[in-house]
Amino acid sequence: MLVVNGLIGAGIFGLPSGAAALAGEYSILIYAFCALLMLPVILCFAELGSYFRGTGGPITYGRLAFGPFIGFQGGWLYYLARLISFSANTVLLTDSVAYFLPIAGDSTGRLISLAIICIGLGAINVLGSLESIRSMTVFTIIKFAVLILLPVGGFITLGADVIPKFDTPLPPTSDLGSAALLLIYAFVGFEGAVVPAGEAKRPERDMPLGLLLGLGCVTVLYMLIQLVSQAATPDLAATKTPLLDASAALFGSVGAVILMIGVAASVIANLIGSMFSATRVTYALSLENSLPAWFGTVHSKFLTPANSVIFFGVSAFLLSAFGTFTVLAAMTVLSRLFLYIMSCAAIPKLRPRFLKQGRFVLKGGYSIPVLGILACLWLMLQVSAQSVYMTGLFVAIGTGLYWLGKKQQSA
Repeated sequence: MLVVNGLIGAGIFGLPSGAAALAGEYSILIYAFCALLMLPVILCFAELGSYFRGTGGPITYGRLAFGPFIGFQGGWLYYLARLISFSANTVLLTDSVAYFLPIAGDSTGRLISLAIICIGLGAINVLGSLESIRSMTVFTIIKFAVLILLPVGGFITLGADVIPKFDTPLPPTSDLGSAALLLIYAFVGFEGAVVPAGEAKRPERDMPLGLLLGLGCVTVLYMLIQLVSQAATPDLAATKTPLLDASAALFGSVGAVILMIGVAASVIANLIGSMFSATRVTYALSLENSLPAWFGTVHSKFLTPANSVIFFGVSAFLLSAFGTFTVLAAMTVLSRLFLYIMSCAAIPKLRPRFLKQGRFVLKGGYSIPVLGILACLWLMLQVSAQSVYMTGLFVAIGTGLYWLGKKQQSA
């Protein structure tokens, strides 16, 4: 469940239109291709996750394999991925609200909507009113029920028309590559499941099984959703709310309302979890003197990392105000690709330490980590220059903050 919930966030509610625009009816095959690309990376995380009896995760992998600076970069990249993903999902939620309330999509109305979301969730985190996290089980049930209802209802309503004929010309290779980069957004997030992996009874068995079963289930669900969306919405490539339009086409206005409930449940749960976990990363890095002490300041009354929450909220608002969902989705993929490369590269450094401790070890020497790195490098080549510049800027900011934290420590 950790793997599946990590993979199925809000992305699937907004990605089918972008996939259709780039790959047409062949977009369903891109989902399968993305699953194959991520398979060696997921297998590497399965091995790394089995090493630790306690908490692991990319931050630990980087620190133990390459030292404190790379460990910090692993934590900072994880933070960036959460931050940018939060911004992308905030944009998606605002676009979905604008489907029913157009004023929320206008220039001023959009900024107000984004600000309300960022300030509201930031206030919840500062006040410590995180009881809502307990309701994430309810949100998850709603999300899955809506997502499963769409393909089931589509197959019942449309029948064989759901199956594409594949009689259109194959899109250019560059578009297929861009489609793969976009859809990879729906296949990231699993790394959160390996953080508590060592607490499993048998991580050497449970991690590979959980990761592979989760990947398989999610891939099938994504492909079914894409099939039904394409068949139900002829102009799928032109919409910002693909699943809302598909649901409305299949079930009328009631279907759109039901799908909107699913969108809201999925996105809100994702946003609460992202802000909660990401702000604790900067707080923890500050306690390790890897970030300035300001990030580690705790609110005197509510005992929450208030400054880390404020920094996250302001950054998320700026990103969502100036970025579209597709651009932000590409950015979060890029930051995660760096994180995945670091984790795959950690295996040759860490495996000798754990080889004789009964952990899960991949067959074939280091061929799978190499394949994982190559897959990530290929995906990086598909990233737009804008995403590279913006991600590079955030990495540079993190590096500057790291050295400032170390300077404060030495002083």
